[in-house]
Amino acid sequence: MINQKWEVSFPKGLGAPEKISLPKLFSLHRHENEGVKYFSGTATYKTNFVVKPSMMSENRVVFLDLGAVEVMAEVIVNGVNKGILWTRPYLIDVTDVLKPGENTLEIKVTNQWTNRLIGDEQLPEENEYVPGGGVNGIAALSRGAIRKLPDWYRNGVNKPEGGRVAFTTWKHYRKDSPLIESGLIGPVRLIPAKKIKF
Repeated sequence: MINQKWEVSFPKGLGAPEKISLPKLFSLHRHENEGVKYFSGTATYKTNFVVKPSMMSENRVVFLDLGAVEVMAEVIVNGVNKGILWTRPYLIDVTDVLKPGENTLEIKVTNQWTNRLIGDEQLPEENEYVPGGGVNGIAALSRGAIRKLPDWYRNGVNKPEGGRVAFTTWKHYRKDSPLIESGLIGPVRLIPAKKIKF
């Protein structure tokens, strides 16, 4: 298991701090910082890990297992992009890029925007919507639509900074809607396997 500390960085302008340090992996929606808790976008996780020479023998294959990921992950080992994983199992062959001794691991995890929309509901309204949005079922069809598109949107310019991070024309969630799991949850581990010829 890769149990080292993780550095997690976030893009600017999406409500999260530039960088945090995690002593262990867990869902971002459980973080105490509200910018992290409600983050939506691509978070970049980085760590180093050591590979024993015995794991690198000729008849071995080594897989990197990311454990639980919400929702998809791009894997970079020792600077080599190994591709994007978007479904379980989040498992990839890394034999060709590993080396004995210290290795670097970067995982770019993109989540859903659910938590960000719920986070924005904690803030004052910026637009007027038909009352009753954020509910499921047939009743939701007549509720939650925006009454008037904001001027910045109609003029094709970026949303002004400050206040809410996201913008929708429909109320998908309420402030008390449940948050969902987000980010790299793990556990992340290396799985050596023996090559067998048939």
